Amino acid sequence: MNILVTGGAGYIGSITTIALIAAGHRPVILDNLHNASAGVIERIAEVAGTRPAFVHGDIRDRALLDALLVREQIDAVIHFAGLKAVGESVAQPLSYFDNNVHGTLVLLAAMQAAGVRTLVFSSSATVYGDAPELPLREDAPTSATNPYGRSKLMVEQVLADLARSDPAWSLTALRYFNPVGAHPSGRLGEDPQGVPNNLMPYIAQVAVGRREFLSIYGDDYPTPDGTGVRDYIHVMDLADGHLAALDHGHGRPGLHVFNLGTGAGVSVREMLAAFGAACGHALPHRIVARRPGDVAACWADPTRAREVLGWQASRDLRTMCEDSWRWQSNNPRGYAA
Repeated sequence: MNILVTGGAGYIGSITTIALIAAGHRPVILDNLHNASAGVIERIAEVAGTRPAFVHGDIRDRALLDALLVREQIDAVIHFAGLKAVGESVAQPLSYFDNNVHGTLVLLAAMQAAGVRTLVFSSSATVYGDAPELPLREDAPTSATNPYGRSKLMVEQVLADLARSDPAWSLTALRYFNPVGAHPSGRLGEDPQGVPNNLMPYIAQVAVGRREFLSIYGDDYPTPDGTGVRDYIHVMDLADGHLAALDHGHGRPGLHVFNLGTGAGVSVREMLAAFGAACGHALPHRIVARRPGDVAACWADPTRAREVLGWQASRDLRTMCEDSWRWQSNNPRGYAA
C-alpha cells in the first residue's frame, strides 16, 4: 500500500518507515522538521535500501494534504506528527491543542475528502491518567493530567465519534507505553532537542559524557527498590506493532484500541544498571526530590494486542540498552554530529 507517514522523520516514525519498506509498502513521509532532522531521510535510505518520498510540510496545511493524498494515491495514514513533551504542554497548551488536535482534524477532513479511510494513530498511555489499578487494560478509565495527555485523549474521542458516524472508517489508536532503544544499525535513534524529557535518552547522554549525572526523582516510592517503575518497549517492537495494526485495521470498520507495551515494569535503578552494563561503566547519579505528578508504577496489559493483532514485544531490556548505546556512542551529538 501507499502509506502517508506524518511525522515520519521523527524517532518512532523513521524506524516504522523502515519497517514499512521491509514489508513491501511504499511510505510517503510528511514532516515539518520541528523536532526532526532532514538528514534522517538519507539514513532511512541507507538502512532500508530505498529512499522514501519526502514532503516538507505541516499537517495543518489543508491544501498541501489535499494535493498529496491524491498525487501519491495514498491508501492509509500512520499519524505520528505531534508535540510530545509533558512539561512543555503545561507551559504552552495552545500550541499542543493546535498541533495535536487541530492538526489531526485537518488531516481527517482531508482524508475524508480524498476517500482515504484507514488511519493508525499514535496515542499514549498518558490517556489513562493516574490509574488506580495495574496492569492497565484498554477498558480502564481514561483521564488526563496535563495538556499533552488531554490532546491525545481528545483525538481518541474524535476518532470514536467519527467511527460511529461512518462505518467506512477504520481507525486504530495505539497507546504506547515508554518507547526506548534504537535501530540496531546504530544509524537511527532518539535525538531529543534540548534537555531530554525521558529517562533512557538522558541516561545515554550521561553515558556519552554530554551530561554530568542522572537525577533520580525520588527513591521512596512503594516499589521494590524505591524508584519509579515503567513499562519500556523497544522502538523496533513498536514499529512492528504499527505494521500489525495496519494489516488488521485496513478494511475493518470501527475504532480499534490497543496497548503497545511489554507487560512488565522496570525501575529507574534497574534501567541505570542495565545501561551501565551496555556501555561498560557505572553511571553517576543523584537522588533528588520527587517530581509532582509522577506515579510510582505503570505498566501495560498487552493481552489484547497479542490476541487480536498477533503482536507481542520480543526485545528485552539488555537489547534496548545495547541498541540505544550503539546509537548514542556512534552519534554523540545525535543527527547534528
